[in-house]
Amino acid sequence: MKPVAIFRHTATEGPGYLAEFLNKRKIPWQLIAIDAGDAVPSSASAYSGLVFMGGPMSVNDDLPWIPKVEALIRDAVAQDVPLLGHCLGGQLISKALGGIVSRNPVKEIGWGKVQVSDNDIARDWFGDIQNFAAFHWHGETFSLPQGATHLLSSAHCTNQAYAIGKHLALQCHIEMTAEMIATWCAAGADEVAASGASPAVQPVGEMQKQMVHKLPRLNSVAIQLYSQWAKGLTP
Repeated sequence: MKPVAIFRHTATEGPGYLAEFLNKRKIPWQLIAIDAGDAVPSSASAYSGLVFMGGPMSVNDDLPWIPKVEALIRDAVAQDVPLLGHCLGGQLISKALGGIVSRNPVKEIGWGKVQVSDNDIARDWFGDIQNFAAFHWHGETFSLPQGATHLLSSAHCTNQAYAIGKHLALQCHIEMTAEMIATWCAAGADEVAASGASPAVQPVGEMQKQMVHKLPRLNSVAIQLYSQWAKGLTP
């Protein structure tokens, strides 16, 4: 089987729980570390799927790798290679496919409930799951590209996920591990403190406290979504 390519855009936002999922199922994967200078492939043909992780930058920033990633995303769609985007990754997919990424009304940082949309495609992805506490860390949001079906929303961000066939884009983070949450809380403490006026930003201590009972549920949601996505991987 061809490997899944996982694109990392900053050192602290790696594949997380997705790596555990792929390893347990013996699905090969390859890390492409944009933050370490790895080149963006010109074609998706060498991979069974493409995954894009998060990052602190905006897809609207003038960064040399962003147009290359957008071209790769469009190539993957043309070749029917499934895409999976987490936060920045979902925004990259949206922008590459004609959507718009803009500032969200408020920052969302920490645990927050998301609601699964009432449509058949959402039920295909989420099964019996109707809502869950997702982990958030974003200040921007994406619009849905042409042909997309809305999957998730939260009280503070309407577009939390969408699907286009076998492609899945998420604004929230389902890939979290305890280690990642601790690292992000340490690295982002100043941002959290500066964003305290937002009704959707939790103190770092509260994020870590809630993690004890919310992370296992989030991991189970991730298994559901990753399992559905993996059905579309090309051999």
